Amino acid sequence: MDPMNVHNNKGSLRYLMLLTVVAALGGLLFGYDTAVISGAVGFLQAHFQLSAGLKGWAASSALIGCMVGAMVGGPLSDRYGRKKILLLCAVLFAFSGIASALPRTLTQFVWARFAGGFGIGAVSVLSPLYIAEIAPEKLRGRLVSLYQLAIVVGILVVFFVNLLIQRLGDEAWNTSDGWRWMMGSLTLPSALFGFLLLFIPESPRWLMKMGRRSEAETILVRVGGQAAADREIQQIKGSLSQEEGKFSELFTGGYRRALVIGVGLAMICQFSGINAIMYYAPEIFKSIGAGRDAAFAQTVSIGVVNLLFTFVAVWLADKAGRKALLIGGSLVQVLALAAVGVMFAMGIGGLWLLFFVMLFTAAFASAMGPVPWIVISEIFPTKIRGRAMSMAVLVIWLSCFLVSQTFPVLVDAIGNAKTFWIYALCSFAGLIFVVAWVPETKGKTLEEIEQSWKRTK
Repeated sequence: MDPMNVHNNKGSLRYLMLLTVVAALGGLLFGYDTAVISGAVGFLQAHFQLSAGLKGWAASSALIGCMVGAMVGGPLSDRYGRKKILLLCAVLFAFSGIASALPRTLTQFVWARFAGGFGIGAVSVLSPLYIAEIAPEKLRGRLVSLYQLAIVVGILVVFFVNLLIQRLGDEAWNTSDGWRWMMGSLTLPSALFGFLLLFIPESPRWLMKMGRRSEAETILVRVGGQAAADREIQQIKGSLSQEEGKFSELFTGGYRRALVIGVGLAMICQFSGINAIMYYAPEIFKSIGAGRDAAFAQTVSIGVVNLLFTFVAVWLADKAGRKALLIGGSLVQVLALAAVGVMFAMGIGGLWLLFFVMLFTAAFASAMGPVPWIVISEIFPTKIRGRAMSMAVLVIWLSCFLVSQTFPVLVDAIGNAKTFWIYALCSFAGLIFVVAWVPETKGKTLEEIEQSWKRTK
């Protein structure tokens, strides 16, 4: 039997995994860059003598860049290609790592974080989009969820890095220098991401949209085999020929429902308060009596749980389905967040508080963390998918900014208990939204999902 024919008939799972892993490294940098602030923010507050509001600004300033990056990343990728803009993101990550380690003022720090935030925002659109556009429908949910897995790996890695760095010196050293090393540690993984991107091809769906069929076919054949490639090319051609690619189409007919679902999931996944924990975990644990080292160690344990339960989503996304995971995870989130509020109200810290924070993290990591990224990458029409995803991801970052900016202010104003009860109510509202609005998309091609909106009035 001719090995080449075997390759053409069945494709190469190894090649598909290589492309997925490289694209997912954008998620690792996303997680690393957003969560590095959790270890630095307390020392930043002491170094620059920040109020609660400015502390929130130091933690959330990158998210302004995220919003801009999410807003323009999709349109830029529609014009110049997914790969080129991902390379730009790698450069911005590296620049931000260096610049945010060297500021003499808070303003300089904020501008450095803005640059990195732009990269995060763009990569949060383009990495899952790239994976969705190369993956066969039977594996797409699992492969896109690897992007979320990479995010939580990045979060866990930086929690360990922060823990190790803060152990290198005392409080005074961490206030003057330790946080700089934390911020600068981003540079090395950024360089690795940029280097590996040089060896992956452009998205075949983008190539088809640009009229470069032969290049697209070569990639699709290598990924899924000749028969699958022929079928996908015909589906993509049909999809592109039926659309004018106007963004305004998202506000009409069945596509409007897709937009509501994308924006709704973007909001509810953040209003659960996950990034209040990811950005402020050491400060949360310190506030109820934990010492500095214990607070950082407990934060690492949150990162471990976040990673382990993301594997649940990777395992179940294409088995149990997107909607079932979202419903189950949201229900556990509500109960865990309510219990965290009770712990604060009763002044109970230690293992009980850690347990309920870990339970919330586990529920989020197995459902509301990865599944919205999967659904958002699936539900929009091919020709404007980049721009539509940009809008949904912009809402994610706006929601994340609101949570991270207001958390220190809410805690000062109403206390930890009521703050976490607010997040529990938001999670309950999210549960109702999922039951009422979100369809099941597992096992469907992107073009089949698109056709389903056209049948929806």
